[in-house]
Amino acid sequence: MKCTRCHARAEVHIRHHNSAFCRGCYGTYFQRQVERAIHKEHMFTPDEDVLVAVSGGKDSLALWDALVTMGYRTTGLHLALGIGDYSAISTRKTEHFARERGLRLLTVPLEDETPGLGIMRVAGATNRKACAACGTVKRHYFDRIAAEQGFQVVATGHNLDDEAARLLGNVLHWQSDHLAKQSPVLVPTHEKFARKVKPFFRISEYETAVYAFFRGIDYVLDECPNSAGATQLVYKDVLNRLEAAMPGTKLTFVQEFLRTGRPAFAGEASSPPQTCESCGMPSYNGTCGFCRLVAEVTRRRNPLPHAGPA
Repeated sequence: MKCTRCHARAEVHIRHHNSAFCRGCYGTYFQRQVERAIHKEHMFTPDEDVLVAVSGGKDSLALWDALVTMGYRTTGLHLALGIGDYSAISTRKTEHFARERGLRLLTVPLEDETPGLGIMRVAGATNRKACAACGTVKRHYFDRIAAEQGFQVVATGHNLDDEAARLLGNVLHWQSDHLAKQSPVLVPTHEKFARKVKPFFRISEYETAVYAFFRGIDYVLDECPNSAGATQLVYKDVLNRLEAAMPGTKLTFVQEFLRTGRPAFAGEASSPPQTCESCGMPSYNGTCGFCRLVAEVTRRRNPLPHAGPA
């Protein structure tokens, strides 16, 4: 098989684009896909500073690498989640990536955040699912640090597989409010919200893995131990079977939803958020979900003394 661009020997075959590439041309193809998404969806411009959320996995590190290579102004944000060896390795690889390339990285060790917000300790203290607690904590810190540091854009490494699986889940349960908000760009609805963008939303997990391999990116190979049995993985497995039989299914599913399906749910969007009475960040109730979580952790760890008889 020959490279679609230069006709040298191809090393990778992209079935849903019916194309093949040598190593050199693949980088060009990949970065053009990212640039097309950024430009077409009006995600950000070269004049804006972008905060890139980096976990240490292939998607987020590949995103940071691609944006830097394309000349965008970036800073990395890594949350050390406190999930045992998995988090320790993730932090080490993220810091190595930044140090090797001379990039600015902000690292937040959640165990050091009052009252101690490592995900496993939070889940243990509140009996919440670790993934639910993790999502609440991540969203809060992404927004808070972007606001504190003056970033108007937060970029994440969500890829086509993530977006297709999320869309399938939302459709299967007809979560119309979630369908209304599913987009590669979330426009801020509060002064302390940053613009959330997903430059990889048209790029498959396979394409990202190939890019990371060709670029020599050292990333965490293991999945988060808390993801075992996650519903999202079931949706991905179903979509992978469809993709194997009908290449292009995932891309068509997501693209056509954004083009023709999503507008039908525009009226389902929830009201704009208010301001949290406790931390001043956006909230859909008087107190935001993060502050309620922190209060619950504090209360469970420091229960009020039992009032004995006078």
